[in-house]
Amino acid sequence: MLPLDTTLTFFAASVLLALSPGPDNVFVLLHSAVHGRKAGLLVVLGLCSGLLFHTAAVALGLAAVFAASAAAFTALKLLGAGYLLYLAWGAWHAPVGIADTATESAMSPLQTYLRGVMMNITNPKVAIFFLAFLPQFADPAQGSMALQIVQLGGVFMLAALMTFSAVAWFAAGFGQVFKRSLRAQRILNRVASVVFVGLALRLATAQR
Repeated sequence: MLPLDTTLTFFAASVLLALSPGPDNVFVLLHSAVHGRKAGLLVVLGLCSGLLFHTAAVALGLAAVFAASAAAFTALKLLGAGYLLYLAWGAWHAPVGIADTATESAMSPLQTYLRGVMMNITNPKVAIFFLAFLPQFADPAQGSMALQIVQLGGVFMLAALMTFSAVAWFAAGFGQVFKRSLRAQRILNRVASVVFVGLALRLATAQR
């Protein structure tokens, strides 16, 4: 079991990391502004669910494969970059309208949730980050390292859920303004598309 002081320190560090600019919180901000609060929160749940994969990868040692194998790292990052380009294409061609439902996501809740999951698990940098970050707070003297890693992953997911949900909530309020202007909606969609392309290029050129 993790000591309370370690848990609180790790939680505070996780909140600060979740607040720092990165692909996940930018994705949440844009998705909420364009598609609304519900869609944004579903993406947040998807992103946080994806962290289960990375937590398990560290606990089982799978993340070490991505750290050691250039081929595995490259394959996963190119898959992630391709998915971001797909999102960029969709944002660029997204329809606009004045009605309140015009900017709501055309996807089902499940599809929106899975978009967040896919966004997270196809980013090998998250796996490498977890591999480097989580073990720093685990202590062999406290028992099973794998169990401590799972607990730390759960704390990180809670911090990310709280932080990203706040981003989604406020971004959706900002996005309400754009529902009243076709031009503003179109500009926001174009901005989202360009940002996704930028994130794809950043991921595709990432180094281990």
